[in-house]
Amino acid sequence: MPLPELNAHPFNPDDGLDMTEVAMLAVVNNPDLKIVRKEGRIAQAQLMAAGVLPNPQLAAGVDHPTNGGPGTMNAFNLGLSYDIGALLTHNAAVNAARANSLKMDMTVLWQEWQVVQQARLLFVNSREQEKLMGELQAYRDLIDTRYQRARRALQEGNMTIDAVSADLTALQDANAGINALERQTSKTRHELNALLDLSPEVRLKLVGNVDVPEPDQAKIETAVAQLPERRPDLAALQAGYKSQEELFRAAVLAQFPALNIGLTRARDTSGIYTTGIGITISLPIFNRNQGPIAIEKATRERLYDEYQARLNEAFSQVKNLLSQWRLVSRQYREVKSALPEMESIAERAKAALEAGNLSITTYTDLQAALLRKRMEAITLEQTMLEQRVALQTLLGCGLPGRIAPADIHLDERGK
Repeated sequence: MPLPELNAHPFNPDDGLDMTEVAMLAVVNNPDLKIVRKEGRIAQAQLMAAGVLPNPQLAAGVDHPTNGGPGTMNAFNLGLSYDIGALLTHNAAVNAARANSLKMDMTVLWQEWQVVQQARLLFVNSREQEKLMGELQAYRDLIDTRYQRARRALQEGNMTIDAVSADLTALQDANAGINALERQTSKTRHELNALLDLSPEVRLKLVGNVDVPEPDQAKIETAVAQLPERRPDLAALQAGYKSQEELFRAAVLAQFPALNIGLTRARDTSGIYTTGIGITISLPIFNRNQGPIAIEKATRERLYDEYQARLNEAFSQVKNLLSQWRLVSRQYREVKSALPEMESIAERAKAALEAGNLSITTYTDLQAALLRKRMEAITLEQTMLEQRVALQTLLGCGLPGRIAPADIHLDERGK
């Protein structure tokens, strides 16, 4: 489990899945995560390959005289050489591979975090849709009762067709709302099953309350200030920049002349032994590695701009989402504060109806207004919870406090 919260939570699907258990199952089972984890293993293998030093070269040869006189013998030569130039760029290549491996680790963590938050979001939607369905069905039952009474009154000649038509229209509207919500619920269930890599026919038993705490202003400010270190995607871009900077350094080092040093041991056909040293060096007359240097430098500049653009986008998204969340939270509080009074009026209306002091039409109108207000509250609550989950995702709340290592930082040298 990538998060301490998931590690500490028991997993028992026998009694249904709560919000955290759904997130745990998503981390383990999501098909996209399985692929990105394999990419992380490839980066680790590339780091191992980059750390392996190049092999020395051994050369051997034998010469047999074909027309020599007495005293001639077979000649031989042995040579052992090593490419010194490969050592110049070795450290930079290892650092680049190490930073790239870190980049993939951060990419995997960011994908896991996204999947966890998507699972929580779908859990929120599913549970809130269940609440809304209960209110819609209660509203439909109320309207249906009123319509049945009106129809009987019409048959008895005690009501006009216009009044019955209005009740029938309201009933059809309620049925249409239920049908639309059933489609949304089915879509949410299918999306959750796909996220968990389950068959579409599987119907999960979701239990427990929605646990998305209200953001604390002080914690939000701290998280925003630490955003470059908290967000795995930003840390991945930083590590990618570090890797590219090492590749640029390797390209600069590669402009120095290639140097190969070797030792030789030989014997000629007359039996004289010799020991020597050989040096091979390239002459950087035409190619001084200008092309690769320019490519790596331009790539580094692009990565810096990409990181800065992502960082600016992250700050902007947080500010916009905070503004929307405050607005919806205010509206939700206003609707919730109005419910107790409406419920009290509905209770008094029920007592008046039973005492014969209130018509059924007025009573059902009051009950319908109360149910509509409850549905409005549920809709606003769902929107508010969705925004909380999105805010958690953007701020990295729940992730370790610091993601990016201290030695990974960006500056404008590449520009």
